[in-house]
Amino acid sequence: MINHEKRYNDIPTVALRGLVVLPGEMIHFDAGRQRSINALNRAMDEEGLIFVSAQKDAKKAEIDTADILETGTLCALRQVLPLPGESARVFAEGICRAKASVIYDEGECFSADIETLEDEECVPAEGEALRRRVMKKLTEYARLSPKLTADAIATIEAKLMIGEFADAAANAVLKRPEQRQMILEENHPVERMKIMLKCFVGEIEILKADRRIATEVKYQVDKNQKDYYLREQIRAIRKELGETAETESDGFRKRLEAKVMPEDIKQKLEREIQRYGDLPAGSHEAPSARNYIECMLDLPWTETSEDCLDLDHARAVLEADHYGMEKVKQRIIEYLAVARLTGKVNGQVICFVGPPGVGKTSIVKSIADAIGRKFVRMSLGGIRDEAEIRGHRRTYIGAMPGRVIAAMRQAGTMNPVILFDEIDKLAGDYHGDPAAAMLEVLDSAQNFAFRDHFIETPYDLSKVMFLTTANDKNTIPAPLLDRMEIIEVQGYLETEKMEIAKRHLLPRQLEKHGLKKSMLTIPDSMYPALIRGYTAESGVRNLERVLAGICRRTACDIGDGKAKRVRLTNERMKEYLGQPRYQDLAKARKDAVGVVNGLAWTSAGGDTLEIEVQAVPGTGQIQLTGKLGEVMKESAKTAFTFVHANADTLGIDEKLFKERDIHLHVPEGAVPKDGPSAGITMATAIASALSGIPVKGTVAMTGEITLRGRVLPIGGLREKLLAAVRGGMTAVLIPEDNRKDLEEVPDEIKRALRISCVSDAMEVMEQALTSMPKAMPAHIHISHQKAGSVPMQ
Repeated sequence: MINHEKRYNDIPTVALRGLVVLPGEMIHFDAGRQRSINALNRAMDEEGLIFVSAQKDAKKAEIDTADILETGTLCALRQVLPLPGESARVFAEGICRAKASVIYDEGECFSADIETLEDEECVPAEGEALRRRVMKKLTEYARLSPKLTADAIATIEAKLMIGEFADAAANAVLKRPEQRQMILEENHPVERMKIMLKCFVGEIEILKADRRIATEVKYQVDKNQKDYYLREQIRAIRKELGETAETESDGFRKRLEAKVMPEDIKQKLEREIQRYGDLPAGSHEAPSARNYIECMLDLPWTETSEDCLDLDHARAVLEADHYGMEKVKQRIIEYLAVARLTGKVNGQVICFVGPPGVGKTSIVKSIADAIGRKFVRMSLGGIRDEAEIRGHRRTYIGAMPGRVIAAMRQAGTMNPVILFDEIDKLAGDYHGDPAAAMLEVLDSAQNFAFRDHFIETPYDLSKVMFLTTANDKNTIPAPLLDRMEIIEVQGYLETEKMEIAKRHLLPRQLEKHGLKKSMLTIPDSMYPALIRGYTAESGVRNLERVLAGICRRTACDIGDGKAKRVRLTNERMKEYLGQPRYQDLAKARKDAVGVVNGLAWTSAGGDTLEIEVQAVPGTGQIQLTGKLGEVMKESAKTAFTFVHANADTLGIDEKLFKERDIHLHVPEGAVPKDGPSAGITMATAIASALSGIPVKGTVAMTGEITLRGRVLPIGGLREKLLAAVRGGMTAVLIPEDNRKDLEEVPDEIKRALRISCVSDAMEVMEQALTSMPKAMPAHIHISHQKAGSVPMQ
């Protein structure tokens, strides 16, 4: 039995989130906050009455008294069911409107002093008129909404009191909390129904629009395309409500209006955007069309960066980033000087050729920094498909632009620096030849209208500064090589490696491993031991790995508290890195019969190459092993024929060529070897094996041999001499025709080696063998100066 007194003091209070209870309404809700559960328990223990009001902010989880609206509903609890997780399901009935004069926070729950609100008196005629209009709208609403049944309409119509009727009608139709709160706060039934009529009109229009949308969409889509149906509903709702929500196509149009591009390209793109906007949702063409439009809008058409052609600034940037490489830096400065005079930076394509780890890629990055251009690196290693360069046609699923257009899109300017890294690693197959596609990119007479299969329109690449790198220029296709200027990036000397390690490698590794400069000290005297004992390369990558290993062990020692600072010594170096991988090769070199040190040049730099010859009983056959190429096999046969033709001069018995088989082997048999430059090396090894005279262990040689014994020039001289120094050689024999190339060889190498220039194979025998055969005539003994030796400096 409910007491109808007007005031209630200290009544339990529950705040609801996004929910407003009207008088006469049977409602159920879940209570999860502990304060609400405490209030419900208290109400059940008392009279079963509770004051229910809405929160001002429904998103707020933790509230205080100021967050609760003053006007709410006095409810009678019908049932409270406990649920798992310390929550409860509540069934309650709204009794009457009430307004809280004071809301208390009692810690465990909220309570309030409330006053019930009675409906105000109204003119009967006006109330009845409004009642009829509300019933008319309710009937119209019921025809559009299946949720409002005839029984519900009859129940509402049976309410005799005008205020109860208004509340029942509002409860049946209005769902939005703000609308229901307005009804709750209005005490005058007539004003309450006026508010309801306004709300009813809006709800009825929404139902009509929803039915019209459903009818339109039903004839456009298949009943199984649920996702499509929902999207079309959203689109139709926006259109009906007059909303101006921006679609993806509208966003593309705005970007197109702001983009400066050729007029014919803009018109084509406008048609593509219009076509994309007309595509039905879920169309298989939509992803391809979207990718095309985004690519065209992202590409730079007129945007450029301003070039900085200050030569002093360029020199400063190059010197700060790289040590040594003087000729490379000078060529770059020349390139920029010409660009400063002509006003055009683009021009001859430069290809930096050299072994790995010598700074080819990083020097290109420094060029971009020096002239203030965007830098994009594009690795060509392993590319076999022409479409990787030119792109895929849009008829294919998953079509994409080629790497060149992708690089321009990444750069965002028309004049970036684009590096084609490892251009010598391009390989063609049945998909096409990517090297052929690169011709159009690198040829200045064609690249102003480069056509990618994906964008299907000419694109101007003439403002781009193209630079390339390679390890071996011999593997670059001739037409491609013809379009590039080759700049040789040589391997580093030991002194250069020391400076690079101190200036660049060690500081970078210290920062990478979180070490301060004071925590690790490597004396200058330790660098030669590190370089000679743990690396054998033209570049500095392995040296950087060695320094990284030292930094890691230093970090461990400091982290374990073994030391606060580390100074590298011989003992600590062996502790950190283990025993040296490469011993002192100069001491290991011994004079031997049939073993000669050759010099080779590969894409990884120069290297020493031992050639072994063994004479065994047989029938005069020659056997070649060591995975030799055709050219090297022919060179070996040429060397054998020369030795056979000059057997008397070399003191070799003619019978040996009939009674002995010659087995020539080049160690590291799993590694392919080819080229003619080991000719004199093989001839010397064969002569030594048949004559029994040892070859000097610290002498190395390189040169092609002819049947007459002439020594022909070779390539890669600087790298080969550098390898000889690393290999512990003291003397090197080179062709006379390579004497001019010695000007390019650093003085440090010349001081470390006794370099002799020879033109005849007999001169090679004289300087390589420990002694000359007795049968050798005196007139062929040539003095050291006549042989063209370069004296030590």
